[in-house]
Amino acid sequence: MTAESKSDLYEQPLRGEWEKSAFSSGSSENCVLVMAIDGGVALGDSKDRDRDGALRFTDAEMLAHILAVKAGQYDHLIPHGTEL
Repeated sequence: MTAESKSDLYEQPLRGEWEKSAFSSGSSENCVLVMAIDGGVALGDSKDRDRDGALRFTDAEMLAHILAVKAGQYDHLIPHGTEL
């Protein structure tokens, strides 16, 4: 089953496994988490244990975001002096 609309993504229960970046700090309290869901991806915050506030994006939205990150579009948001 895949989501037919953006609102369908928010109606789905989050039943999968959350993943965190290998680049996250050692603390599990400061991580952006991702989970594959039908028709998209959920993004959560490790400080939100209930994950009620998880944002959900369609596959197309997530692909556009990942391509922008890879292209360096958001590099200006990284604190000065941080090594990439």
